[in-house]
Amino acid sequence: MTMDIRLPNVPELHELPEVGEAEGCIQCMQGSKLVLFITGKCHWACDYCPLSDTRRESPFMYANERRCSNFEEVIEEAKAMRATGAGITGGDPIMDFEHTLEGIRCLRNEFGPDFHMHMYTSIAFRSEWAVRLKEAGLDEIRFHLLDFKLKPYLEVIRASSDAGIFTGVEVPCPPDMEMEMFQLLDDLRDTGIHFLNLNELEITLGNQENMEVRGFNLSDGITAGAAGSSELAVRLKNRVRAAESSFPDPEDGELRDSYGFHLKYCTAVYKDAGQLRRRFLRRGEATISPHETLTDDGTLLFGAIYCLNEDAEDHIEELMHECEIPSSFLHYDIENSRIEVPLLLAEEIAEEVNSPVALVEVHPTHERMEMTLVWLNENRPIDFSNDDD
Repeated sequence: MTMDIRLPNVPELHELPEVGEAEGCIQCMQGSKLVLFITGKCHWACDYCPLSDTRRESPFMYANERRCSNFEEVIEEAKAMRATGAGITGGDPIMDFEHTLEGIRCLRNEFGPDFHMHMYTSIAFRSEWAVRLKEAGLDEIRFHLLDFKLKPYLEVIRASSDAGIFTGVEVPCPPDMEMEMFQLLDDLRDTGIHFLNLNELEITLGNQENMEVRGFNLSDGITAGAAGSSELAVRLKNRVRAAESSFPDPEDGELRDSYGFHLKYCTAVYKDAGQLRRRFLRRGEATISPHETLTDDGTLLFGAIYCLNEDAEDHIEELMHECEIPSSFLHYDIENSRIEVPLLLAEEIAEEVNSPVALVEVHPTHERMEMTLVWLNENRPIDFSNDDD
């Protein structure tokens, strides 16, 4: 499968952690957190939910982009990207609570006490479960408030904080809920939370129709952010920052007491072009083969010479002899019936061989999804799918 999707092209994304920022956010910024998708099941049907149809209500578990059937595979993926922690998400992990506890324990047992784990949930679960999560090894929890109502979550928020879990609230910032969002700042006082994370509301394939009903448009042609979301989030952040510093509010001039929690605003472009790119770069650096080149986008480039499976060994021997290239720089991909070689070599020999030769670009993920295929000569591969018959 060949696609032409690219991460957003944006300038350098220099963003340093602030005092009070959650450790889960810091590690996400570094691209060092494994994304553990426990289940696609969720109690609610939020109209802004960005999940794709393939994951919405799905019973399957994913580690980053890799579908996993057990936690041994999750651990393999964590090692493949040299993860320093995991963000546990869904759906809602509480919908499969025992499985979530098992995953936290497995990761803690494998990677030790310094492996940081945070979890997202929109369920006001039983308070005693907070202790079980902490005992399993959870470090941090982020509550998504359904309909932005705090009251149903107060008991479990306090229970989580009392259990020793770094506790916060994380919600999108809808541009049509200005009054509710400013009220939420005051409602969160004295609740025991350590942080409030505001995410720029995203318009995705999973929620596009619902967002159109609410009258939201994209803010620009680069990001998936909804117009007006970023501006509102910045105003909310400025209010909390002014109160923390005992400065007059930039909008109404009022002096307010400190809210007692840190407010972070995360843009849509930063999530995509920052966190995701850095995670891809990290996995690429950890898994790159000698014949591959890691790009600034976090993708892998190499050359490919297409051939029948039965001819691959002879072709590799010929390449080693004629081009004086070590065997470690040659890899036969049996699934795609092609010899992977350094791109420079593919470009040099493309017009000298009878076989199809191409430039290939893939994501450095477990599935190595193909992003670009550019033919370097006039030959084209035949269908090798049945050559074992």
